Amino acid sequence: MARLPKPGLFKVVERSLLDSGWSFLHLSAPTEHPATYQVYRDERSFRVKIYIWNLSHGGGAQRPADEYRIQITGLPEVNGAQQFIPQIGGKTVILGWWDEVGVFAGFDFSFHSNPLGSSPSIQIREDALRAAHTSGFAPHNRGNGELAIAFKPNFIGAYFENLEALHKTGEVPAEIEVLREIGESPEKVADDEIERKVPSERRYALVSTKRALREAGFRDRVLTAYGHQCAMCGIQLKLLDAAHILPVNAPNSTDETRNGVALCTLHHRAFDRSFVTFDKDYKTYVDEDQAKEFSVTGHNGGLDGFRNNIRPLIILPPDKKDHPDPNFVSTANAMRGWAV
Repeated sequence: MARLPKPGLFKVVERSLLDSGWSFLHLSAPTEHPATYQVYRDERSFRVKIYIWNLSHGGGAQRPADEYRIQITGLPEVNGAQQFIPQIGGKTVILGWWDEVGVFAGFDFSFHSNPLGSSPSIQIREDALRAAHTSGFAPHNRGNGELAIAFKPNFIGAYFENLEALHKTGEVPAEIEVLREIGESPEKVADDEIERKVPSERRYALVSTKRALREAGFRDRVLTAYGHQCAMCGIQLKLLDAAHILPVNAPNSTDETRNGVALCTLHHRAFDRSFVTFDKDYKTYVDEDQAKEFSVTGHNGGLDGFRNNIRPLIILPPDKKDHPDPNFVSTANAMRGWAV
């Protein structure tokens, strides 16, 4: 069983944040455990202190055969007992990482804030970890009022943002069930169901979780379909987004792969600004009116290189069922003002 050293575990956290669309700043030394980060995305920003260990199989004669756990070591001691030290004015995160499968387990700090006993560990069941591997997210009621959360790396930013409210749902069985349904199939859980069953102080967290899981699933499917390369220029370098062809807020938009296209960050922004597009025959276009405007206002630096990097036809997924749907393409172009 692979066991990563602490620097390797933090590299997994950092890659997961970047791949899920979040950024971070180091606020602690590279070798320090716990590690402290400033995590941010758009206007959202918060400080996070992260404790992390490898998840290992804990089954044996005295334990359930399907148990995984983190073994707590290396914490400061208070009166001879190890103790987690919280992040004042920020978030305190306790994570386990199952490297062979690529799944995190997040535990509720509020249940582990007192001095710990001898040889302390925190457990989660294997079925929750496997469910997260399959669907991206799975809550696990540990039976003592604590709700553990298993999740794939592409959910880590949303987990950090909403962790207090997500763990708090462990106090209400009906809310745990809603969270489990969201994990299994987020598109099937209506926002009004969340509104009916979840109090206002936790409602945003569940709606945000639902949205984040849908975005993560869409992104994974689209980028995989396109071989992790920009459909317009072919670049990879982990600089890719999964762009909706028919925008999310448009009527009849969908998270189907055929309503998505893999674009690098530059061409995604150009696509959303209607500076570039493609038609139902996959031919690409640059908006000449905008190009002339850039020349007039002196903002045309790099325009020739921009043009030359766009392929005449977009790259298509190998599987035809993942090709952009002509109806989505035509409708989206009409909504954006293209006559192609």
